[in-house]
Amino acid sequence: MTTAIMATLQGILHRPFITVVTLGLLALPALIALVLSPQSERENYPDARVQADPVVTALLRGEQLVPPPALPPDMFLAKELDLIRPHIANASRDWTLLDSEFRQRLLTVFKLMENHGYQMALIEGYRSPGRQSQLAQLGPQVTSAGAYQSYHQYGLAADSAFFRNGKIVISERDPWVMEGYRLYGKFAETAGLVWGGRWHMMDYGHVELRKPAKLQNKQYYCLKYNYSLPWN
Repeated sequence: MTTAIMATLQGILHRPFITVVTLGLLALPALIALVLSPQSERENYPDARVQADPVVTALLRGEQLVPPPALPPDMFLAKELDLIRPHIANASRDWTLLDSEFRQRLLTVFKLMENHGYQMALIEGYRSPGRQSQLAQLGPQVTSAGAYQSYHQYGLAADSAFFRNGKIVISERDPWVMEGYRLYGKFAETAGLVWGGRWHMMDYGHVELRKPAKLQNKQYYCLKYNYSLPWN
């Protein structure tokens, strides 16, 4: 080992503080460059621990999904369907009345369900305050929410069912349907939606998107129309 190298090592050992400061100054330009680099450049190095979720990936892709073709109205006149969803024939199934963000999340869930062999059908989206009041009068087995106490009134909730062999299938006694609801709830929650299947009074076909900005109108509407709090 040369004399020069020995002298350098001795200097480092006798003056550790100065050595640390010097090394820090030398590394400072690289650290500054890293901090000031664009966020997109830093994201080119993904964390290997993060596993991509198909729902989140689809949402972040920015693809604007298109609602499926509307089903014939007479399909919603079936007696067995009306027994489970009273007055469903009069419900709105207009996708344009739904909140745009909620609509895309719900369509993403529909797309994933289709990949698993389930064709989904929107059976009710936006619900007017008048219709909400009518359904509430039928009793808590239908809904316990009055007008402006449901996310349906803001286009942030939807009820869906399965479409099989030319019919709307909603019976919970069908194992195929229940497996579909399990997948539906899984994908809905991954997409940031609240699934009614988790509720005390389970509503497997119901999902909603809870937006804080929309909730700010809650107090106003409840006072204006003299409805009680909280949301149901």
